[in-house]
This record gives sequence, structure tokens and C-alpha cells, in this order.
Amino acid sequence: MRFLPADLYQQIEQSIPLACVDFVLAREGSRGMEYGLIQRDSPFGVVWCHLGGRISRGESIREALLRHADDTLGVGLDLRADPQPDYVYQWFPPSDRSVDAAGFTFGDDPRKHAIGLSFVVRALGDPRPRNEAHTFEWFAFGDRPTGVWPGCGALLDRLGV
Repeated sequence: MRFLPADLYQQIEQSIPLACVDFVLAREGSRGMEYGLIQRDSPFGVVWCHLGGRISRGESIREALLRHADDTLGVGLDLRADPQPDYVYQWFPPSDRSVDAAGFTFGDDPRKHAIGLSFVVRALGDPRPRNEAHTFEWFAFGDRPTGVWPGCGALLDRLGV
């Protein structure tokens, strides 16, 4: 993977939408189906949110999902050879837009406009938070912790968790 100088990456973030993968881990738990979130630092303080990040040039969607799962939780993912998103969610800086003309709301990300290919996937292994993840926790489907990244709750609803 190639890294860009911080000033160039910031200019790119402010100029064009970025392709990203967003994903939520799911499992059959003691409370029925459960989904997992990380707690991390954000422009909104410490928040709960899904996992993911940008897709690098030359990287497949599958490779991006696996890289982010390993980097953040040290797990693999149970994926098809060519995974297809369960939902495509958009994130905008609030200064650009938070609602479209039809009244549809988007996720808030003050840093960039991102198009998130969003997945619900099963982990291979036990999640061990690292790097951006302060902690990881399982929640019952439909339950929402307080303090989620703005827009993450809507994404979870649209993913059916």
C-alpha cells in the first residue's frame, strides 16, 4: 500500500469522494444475533462505530475488508471471493450536506465525502482491539449504545442490525 504525504491526502479528501468499506461484525450470541462495534477517537470525541476505511489503489474490496479487520481487531472475515455490499451509504461533511432534496439523511464525516460499501460479516477469530480501536463490544440486534458516530445508527438500521 502506498502512503501519501498528509497535505496531499488532505487536499484529495477535500476535493473528491473516497471509496471505502464499512462493516459490522455479526454472530449468534447468548442474546440471539449480536453485532459488534468499536469505540474509538473521532472528530466528535470518543464514539462507538462500525469498522472500515478507505480502499487503496490496486486493492480489491475483499482485500480492503480483510486489511481493516486485521488492522483494527486482528481477525479474519468469512467472505465470498467477490463480496458485494449489503448497502451503499454516503458520508458527507455537514458543511456540504446532511440531507438531500428528498429528505434522506446521510452520515456525518467532517473530514471527507465518502462512499461506503457496507457489509455485515462474520469474524474468523476473537476480536482483539488495537490501533484505532480502544475497545470492542457485542450488542444485541436492535440495541444501540449511547454515543455513536453521527450517522452510524442510521447505517446500522439500514443494514438490519
